[in-house]
Amino acid sequence: MPAIEIRNVKKRYKELQALKGVSFTVEEGEFFGLLGPNGAGKTTLISILAGLARADEGSIAVRGHDVVEDYRNARRSLGVVPQELVFDPFFTVRETLRIQSGYFGLRNNDAWIDEVMANLDLTEKADVNMRALSGGMKRRVLVAQALVHRPPVIVLDEPTAGVDVELRQTLWKFIARLNREGHTIVLTTHYLEEAEALCDRIAMLRRGEVVALERTSALLQRFAGTQLFLRFSEGVLPAELRALEVDPSNADVHQHLLRLANYDEVERILALCRANGCRLEEIEVRKADLEDVFVQVMSAPEVIEGLA
Repeated sequence: MPAIEIRNVKKRYKELQALKGVSFTVEEGEFFGLLGPNGAGKTTLISILAGLARADEGSIAVRGHDVVEDYRNARRSLGVVPQELVFDPFFTVRETLRIQSGYFGLRNNDAWIDEVMANLDLTEKADVNMRALSGGMKRRVLVAQALVHRPPVIVLDEPTAGVDVELRQTLWKFIARLNREGHTIVLTTHYLEEAEALCDRIAMLRRGEVVALERTSALLQRFAGTQLFLRFSEGVLPAELRALEVDPSNADVHQHLLRLANYDEVERILALCRANGCRLEEIEVRKADLEDVFVQVMSAPEVIEGLA
C-alpha cells in the first residue's frame, strides 16, 4: 500500500487551472521530492492532501485513507509543515505543542514533546511565548507541531526558506533520522542541492502537470555528462553553438552553459568562439547537478519522454 496515492487530481481557481490531472504515488519509507517553479501547483496539491482544499476531480489517499471520505484517519497519518509562518501568539512553545497533541487525542505526550524540542534546539525556548520568537524559531515550532502526533507521513513545504544554516542542518539531521526509522518524507524546496542530497525519487511539476518523475540517480544519470561554462568579456556565442545550450532561454549574452558529448568538443567550441570574435573571461568544465536537470526539464517544450 502506498504512503500517498494521487490519482488524476485537477483543481481550478476561476480562470487558473492550477492542477491538470496530476497522478503519482509515494511509497512507504521514501524520501520524495516535489519540485517546480513558483506557481507550478505544489502548494495547491499539498493543500488538497492536507484537507485544506478540495480537488475538482480525482482523489488522494494517505496510507489507503481517502482524504475526503476517510479524513480523520488520513489526517492522523499525516504531518504537514506549511510554507507560511502561522502561529497562535497567546501560548508558549510547550503549550502550543500540548494543544496540538490534544487535536489528535493524545494525552501524556510530554516525553515525545521534549524529544522533538531537543532535536530541534527548542528546549531553551519551551516556556517562551510564540510571539517573542524569531522567524527561524517559529519555523522550528511549525516543524515540531507537524511531528507531535508521530505521523508516519511527513510533508515539508519549503521548510528551510529564509532560515539560517544551523536550522537547516539541525532539521535535516532529525528528518533523516525519522526517515531511517520508517517515516515517509515528502519535501518541496527551491534549494535543489537539498533535494539532490536527500530525495530518493523526484517529481517535477510545471504549470499544474507532472513533467518528470524518476529516481534522483536516474535523473542525474540521464542529464549528467560534461558541461562547459563560458563567460565572455566581448562577443556573443556563435549561432552554431546555440543548440548546445542547457538553458535556451538564457538572455545573458556574456555567459553560457553548454552540453558536451565528450571533452574533445571543448577545443572545437573554443576555436569557434575565437573565430567569432569572442574574448573569453572564464572557462569551467563541470558535471551536471540537479539544478541543471531542473533547468533543462522546465525549459523543454513537452514532457520529457520516459520521465513521467
